[in-house]
Amino acid sequence: MATITRENIGKLNDKLVVKLAKDDYFPQFEKSLKTYAKSANIPGFRKGMVPTGLVKKMYGQGILTEELFKSVDKELSQYLQDEKVNILVQPIPFEEENNELNVDVNAPKEYTFTFEVGLEPEVNVDVKKINVTRYKIDVTDEMLNEEINKLELRHGKYSEPETISNDDDVLNVDLKESDKDGNLVEGGIQKGTSVLLKNLTAATRKKVEGQKKDFKLVIQLSKAFEDKDLENIIAQLGLDTEDKNSAKKYFEMTLLKLGSIERPEMNEEFFEKVFPGKEIKTEEAFKTALKEELSSYFNAQASGQIHDQIFHHLTDHTKLEFPQEFLKRWLIANNKGEKSAEEVEKELPAFENQLQWSIISNKLSQENEVKVEPNDLKDFARQQLMGYLGGQMDLSGDTSWINDYTDRMMKDQKFIEQAYGQVMATKLFEKLEGQVTAKEEAISEEAFSKMLQEHQHHH
Repeated sequence: MATITRENIGKLNDKLVVKLAKDDYFPQFEKSLKTYAKSANIPGFRKGMVPTGLVKKMYGQGILTEELFKSVDKELSQYLQDEKVNILVQPIPFEEENNELNVDVNAPKEYTFTFEVGLEPEVNVDVKKINVTRYKIDVTDEMLNEEINKLELRHGKYSEPETISNDDDVLNVDLKESDKDGNLVEGGIQKGTSVLLKNLTAATRKKVEGQKKDFKLVIQLSKAFEDKDLENIIAQLGLDTEDKNSAKKYFEMTLLKLGSIERPEMNEEFFEKVFPGKEIKTEEAFKTALKEELSSYFNAQASGQIHDQIFHHLTDHTKLEFPQEFLKRWLIANNKGEKSAEEVEKELPAFENQLQWSIISNKLSQENEVKVEPNDLKDFARQQLMGYLGGQMDLSGDTSWINDYTDRMMKDQKFIEQAYGQVMATKLFEKLEGQVTAKEEAISEEAFSKMLQEHQHHH
């Protein structure tokens, strides 16, 4: 019977010695020999008729070594599970000791394997002491009208007029960096984009109205676009939005294609396109439904921001100590010695951060009994598919193809592993959101969006 002894060799660093008796591995070794003999292709023998003794002589050493490693792995895993030993990463062998195994297929004996493990540090978190801010965004009439404007453009009828004339005309243009006289800059920026006529400044609109395809105009960004639209164009061109000189650049703008959108009437047909199946009859009811949808969206965004606050509190204010020297040895062994000590030293802080969050989240998930069910993964797959489609599909007809597609996604092991982690994290944060201490604070949509952008920029 296999025996395992445990010895502490450092802080959160233990040594495990696994001793395998003959009965722990030899029966399986003999079984593997017979199996191999049945499938071996050896000249002079028919398949399945190779004597076991010959297989043992030719391949026994390798088969025995393989069975020894299988047995020790099984015993080690069972021990860690039974003794509830929480390890940071997989055990690593003491090579200098394990190299002296002297495996002899003709003289079965007791074998000893030695490993070292890094142990998880204890973590104690009182979620109720975490203070967060719940941002409250009220949907204003201006926000509602802006969303209606977007929906009208999305569901309007598209045409391609000959000349620019309507505020809702879509100008597909090519922008080439130039000087103020229109001389192109060698190696300068070139970018194709689309702009609405109404998003141009009044002076620029006056110059382009009535023009046709292939019309060219030299523009200075700051004088052609204003505020948010200017910032958006600068970002599209790959320029620094914080640099004031970006807006001073000149570009030759060429009209490649002109499109126009005829806005739909505010009637039941339009309401049905936006909210299929809700049977909305009046403009007032439509605006109420849209306002509720916008409120739900911003509430979800606010919850996501709370989750981010919780994450940063847990990672920034929960300090865990790790067996660093063991982790360095593990990183070198795990990369088969291809990384230098200097490279490992550089990577260690990020690796410790990953381990820290894994330990904290696992403990909180256990305490809160967070579980991921198969239906959770299927719902996630469906939501991701709809996200890929932009949420613009008409789902009033036959949607069996969606189920077929999500079923295929559920058979992708890589997708399942990624989905499991994301669903688990979402469910955990939803649990924690109800436990932390939250202070509500009103904020405008613009200020909230800017805060999120700045946060992403810092990361």
